[in-house]
Amino acid sequence: MSTQGPAAPAGDKLDAGVLKIAGVVILGAIMAILDTTVVNVALQKLTIEFQTSFDTIQWVATGYMLALATVIPVTGWASDRFGTKRLYLTAIGLFLIGSMLTGMAWDVESLIAFRVLQGFGGGMLMPAGMTILTRAAGPHRIGRVMGVLGVPMLLGPIGGPILGGWLVDAVSWRWIFYINVPIGLITILLAWRLLPKDRPEPGERFDFAGMLMVSPGLAALIFGVSNIPSAGGVGAVEVWLPALAGIVLLVAFVLRANRVSNPLVDLKLFKNRSFSIAMVTMTFFCVAFFGAMLLLPTYFVLARGESAMNAGLLLAPQGFGAMLTMPIAGRLADKIGARKIVLPGLVLMLAGLISFTQVTATTPYWLLLSALFVIGLGMGATMMPITSAALQTLEPKDMARASTATNIFQQTAGAIGAAVLSIILAAQLAGKFGVPTAQGQLAATGAIMNPATHEVAAGLAADSFSTTFLWSMILLALCLVPAAFLPKTKPALPEGAAGGEVPAAPPIMTH
Repeated sequence: MSTQGPAAPAGDKLDAGVLKIAGVVILGAIMAILDTTVVNVALQKLTIEFQTSFDTIQWVATGYMLALATVIPVTGWASDRFGTKRLYLTAIGLFLIGSMLTGMAWDVESLIAFRVLQGFGGGMLMPAGMTILTRAAGPHRIGRVMGVLGVPMLLGPIGGPILGGWLVDAVSWRWIFYINVPIGLITILLAWRLLPKDRPEPGERFDFAGMLMVSPGLAALIFGVSNIPSAGGVGAVEVWLPALAGIVLLVAFVLRANRVSNPLVDLKLFKNRSFSIAMVTMTFFCVAFFGAMLLLPTYFVLARGESAMNAGLLLAPQGFGAMLTMPIAGRLADKIGARKIVLPGLVLMLAGLISFTQVTATTPYWLLLSALFVIGLGMGATMMPITSAALQTLEPKDMARASTATNIFQQTAGAIGAAVLSIILAAQLAGKFGVPTAQGQLAATGAIMNPATHEVAAGLAADSFSTTFLWSMILLALCLVPAAFLPKTKPALPEGAAGGEVPAAPPIMTH
């Protein structure tokens, strides 16, 4: 990659120039992270607004995550080719345009399409911003830089649902997207004035053909699977045709990736045992966890009758739990090995999820909030150590490609988890209320709002959620198998790893 920006001054303290750049990057990070977390509390409102089902409205989240996965690998190439400042300004511009259009959406199809556009911008914000900041600070101050960037990552899951809930209740669901406009305009002005000047250089050839196989392939596969409940089985054309097309594209990518010199995802990385095990663990974790996080606010709103803002407040204990363990887990994983951190973390998450597999319409809130706090403790002890295990034993020359692959796997698995658990919930609600899948959530909402049927309907809705959470717990339990093979001791650094290498960007936390 090209070198950009002024040389970092000596010393460990972050000087005024670096702090100004950090402020710009944090503004962009807050904008991107908040908009991934505010949406979940609005899903019930959006379902009613557009008269659709949960397995359809979840594409507001799934489409965004797939867009993130698509654009992440482009970022490194574009940073070299065009310069990080230009890329950062372009990312904010795309995100703002997507935000405005999403707020103006007139039907569910336009809402999903504009969220994808927003995701293209959001996916570039964090990697580009981190590259700018790490270059300005220099390799000897990376730890301090990561500490600064960790603030929005930790506060986003707490503040996002609360802010989103307040906007949905007090103003309009459209303002969870419009609120990005003033923040984004300020960020553009500050970025234009404060970020270092670009000095772009030609980079490696980008694998556009691979991107055109992976992204549509994943979208088609998930779309086909998501049609199973409404189509009545896997034999329907709208199920097997897109799913088959997706599988063909993904298989074609794998076959091609082994023959080209610069594939979108370097499959040779999987020859490293630690990396492979960590990626399998990451996949199961993200499918189970991100899918469950999509359901939680909807349970509070639909089955418990809470406002969107109250649902956001009720999710806060999970964020506080993660804040406690995440910094500690990151340090310990470097000293004693990822396995000794990840396995206890998964056990904590499973213990917390047990309460939600037994949830009813009258489960005490103290129990649910305690369970969320325990889930947060476990989450903070899993995500970063798994990522560390994936990267620790790689050669420095492989770090950038490995970081890209890790981010792609995280976003893709999260999208799959959101789709799969939404499908299960939609099918459960439809079965409980005796209506077609597309009408399950709307039928539940109508019955719960009717005083004559409220108690029974709320119980049936809660039963649907408890079954869906059970599937989430099963998927998370499967994560224990590959996690048991993660490194149990501090891995030996690969040759050349020491000595001031700028580490690859950590995974983008979207929930």
